[in-house]
Amino acid sequence: MLDQANNYSVNRLRLYFALVAIIFGVFLIRLFYLQIIKHDYYRQAALANQLKEYEIKAERGTIEVHDRGNVIPLVLNEKLYTLFADPKFITDTKDASLKIVAVIGGNADDYQSKMKVQTRYSVLAKKLTAEYRTKLDDLKIKGIGTREEQYRTYPQGSTASQILGFVNDEGKGTYGVEQFFDSELKGTPGLLKAITDASGVPLVSSKDNVVNQPKAGKKVVLTIDLSMQRQLEEILKTGLENGRAQSGSALIIDPNTGKVKAMANLPTYNPAEFYKVEDTALFTNPSVSAPLEIGSSMKPLTVAAALDKGVIGPDTTYFDPGIWTYDGYKITNIEEHSGSGNRSIKDVLQMSLNTGAVYVLKQFGGGELNEKGRIAWHDYLTNRYRFGKLTGIEQGYEAEGSVPDPKEGFGLNLQYANTSFGQGLSMTPLQMAAAFSSVINGGIYYRPHLVDYFVDEQGNKQERKPEVLNNGVIKPAASQQIKDLLNYSFSKNHLVYGMKNLRSEYDIGGKTGTAQIAKPGGGYYEDRYNGTFVGYIGGDNPEYVIFVRVNEPKIGGYAGAKAAAPIFSSTVNMLIDNFGVTPKSQ
Repeated sequence: MLDQANNYSVNRLRLYFALVAIIFGVFLIRLFYLQIIKHDYYRQAALANQLKEYEIKAERGTIEVHDRGNVIPLVLNEKLYTLFADPKFITDTKDASLKIVAVIGGNADDYQSKMKVQTRYSVLAKKLTAEYRTKLDDLKIKGIGTREEQYRTYPQGSTASQILGFVNDEGKGTYGVEQFFDSELKGTPGLLKAITDASGVPLVSSKDNVVNQPKAGKKVVLTIDLSMQRQLEEILKTGLENGRAQSGSALIIDPNTGKVKAMANLPTYNPAEFYKVEDTALFTNPSVSAPLEIGSSMKPLTVAAALDKGVIGPDTTYFDPGIWTYDGYKITNIEEHSGSGNRSIKDVLQMSLNTGAVYVLKQFGGGELNEKGRIAWHDYLTNRYRFGKLTGIEQGYEAEGSVPDPKEGFGLNLQYANTSFGQGLSMTPLQMAAAFSSVINGGIYYRPHLVDYFVDEQGNKQERKPEVLNNGVIKPAASQQIKDLLNYSFSKNHLVYGMKNLRSEYDIGGKTGTAQIAKPGGGYYEDRYNGTFVGYIGGDNPEYVIFVRVNEPKIGGYAGAKAAAPIFSSTVNMLIDNFGVTPKSQ
């Protein structure tokens, strides 16, 4: 019996040991599974609770311009701070809101509501100074932090604002150069994956942090000359005041490269305070986005095309009837030159004869206004002068303008007769300046451009060379002939154009335009006009082309001669006096 009892006790003890061993083995296997097999899984799960991702914004590239041999900034970056909340870590939203109000002001209820949203990042305030940032950080409010942001600043104020555009509150380039080159300017953002403490503050020294450094945006250097831009803006302002006009544009382009040297528009705005602008039309650049019928400023291009085709010569004379009738409508001249008589091509430009421009156009069709002539003129308008096509200028919202079809439509002969003196088709000031440049530079159409070169983060310079779009707009001989005709016209009319001293040691030529404004439903207003002037200044060769637009001047006389021409004359004097235009050698 005793042996039997002892055997029973031993078996029980062995069973207990076996059960303990099994339980211990289960724990060991589980521990091995958790710490070895599932280690990475649970580590990542733990990190997920503490790991936060932050985008590191790249520094946006600056925009700079030339200024008498130097390059200086028009647009820089300013470091300001955004106040944000991570609602997960905020335990007392009311207390936090009151502390913030005590530092930066504002409405505590608004802050509190933003701390209760279902997000890990809620913006409470923007554009705070470094002083405010320090005071807020010193409060050490759990779940509240500041983040450095960059904002555009404009050391030259509103100068060239419609060329530049601005960066909106979402950091996107809008209008102008900022929009056109947004991807180049903004760079590539970096990324910070950071382990945080219990308050959501990144632990800088954690080995689990992952940092991809941002790549700064490119610096853009414009072709604009700052001094020339400022002076042109002032000349335009004075000219609009004298012409009693509310708006207008003026631009200066190098006809030998396509570089835009200055481009002024009024009214304008302060890009640092774009959010205060109520009329968004102020953001666009009218020199590239607002086509118009330019009136008689078109006549040099009509004559140049006819000279190029050889259907007229610079000394051609003809009988002008004083009236042409097409499709039931009469085309006449201004009152001072309304009679019939023998005229010359010089008279067409110097006296601004509409009937003379129609005569020139008729020669495209063998002496008649017909389909052959319309097609030939349309080819010059669209394929040579490139009207109705985008120039590709580095601006947001460039407009194409319009040219009528030579084969289809109502009253085609009347339409095309009107185009010979700048009515019935439209183009932007920039398109006209580029086309006119090709006519007086020997026949080369350069793409107009605003960017001289880029500079990347490493300091590498990427130049934008002049781009030729058409190397045979007109023949060099025709180019010289139209320059001689324009010089003659300007010398005869310079007093009317507001230039008291002719500056005969320079080659100056140009043409006015007074265009009726089209009604939205068709036809033209009888008492509303735009004034234009296109011309050039140089010595042996043209150095600058100038285009002026004045919208609806309230002044006696013709809008082109009385409102636009004086702005041209003042600009010519400015260029000669301040920018070293080379006089003629003989």
